[in-house]
Amino acid sequence: MRVIARMLWVLGLLALLAPAAAQSRLQRGKLQQVQDAYAASIRWGDFENAWQAVDPAYRAEHPMTELEFERYKQIQISGYRDLSTRGGPDGTVERAVELRVINKHTMAERTERYVERWRWDPEAKRWWLVVGMPDLCKGQ
Repeated sequence: MRVIARMLWVLGLLALLAPAAAQSRLQRGKLQQVQDAYAASIRWGDFENAWQAVDPAYRAEHPMTELEFERYKQIQISGYRDLSTRGGPDGTVERAVELRVINKHTMAERTERYVERWRWDPEAKRWWLVVGMPDLCKGQ
């Protein structure tokens, strides 16, 4: 009798945990999709499309000017490498990336490191980049 009671208790506990595990799997899948799309936009120099992955609240507080978008046109990305991913504060996910950046005027290549921070938006059911896009034109 005790064995059956324990089995029922374990099954009940698993039934409670299953939706949370499924939700986090769904969230991880969506995170991978949005990170892949963002990385592709950066790699192909489509910074205006990459800007759409940035949290709307951040965009409202830090709007990009035409001049800033024009500066992005003066560089080319020759590499985008994921270095590490870890859970951040408040359920965010932080991903460290290495970008290889070429100045189109001088053809000089340099390496930049950047930490992306992504947050889950339960209302929109999507991930947003909350730190803005990397400043790849500094010192240029």
